[in-house]
Amino acid sequence: MVHTVAAAIMRAMDRSIAWRAALLQALSVASVAVVLGLALPRSFFEDWGWLAGPGAWGACALLVAAVLRLPWAFVVVGAGLSGLLMLPGVFLDAHWLGAPLGLAAFGAWCGWLAGRARPVAVA
Repeated sequence: MVHTVAAAIMRAMDRSIAWRAALLQALSVASVAVVLGLALPRSFFEDWGWLAGPGAWGACALLVAAVLRLPWAFVVVGAGLSGLLMLPGVFLDAHWLGAPLGLAAFGAWCGWLAGRARPVAVA
């Protein structure tokens, strides 16, 4: 009796979507940060930064999902997971320390999502 086993194939990441997602997220989060920083006093961020930061990150992720036509619920999950990578910087009071890592992870997640949508060619 012969058993055949399908090869394990890891779906490719769409690198074009990955870098565009990371760049769009970075630009949109930076824009929101500048606008909020100019509009609100420092005390707002001391009291509500724990909510404003993740809220802005998530809202910007929704923009990325819309622009790149990715499934918004999965993009928000990826934003939450990638946002966790920024926590050490927050705890060290260096909020932007983890941003490059978080952006890279978010971009990779979005690239993976886009790669899932493409069929895999099996030879």
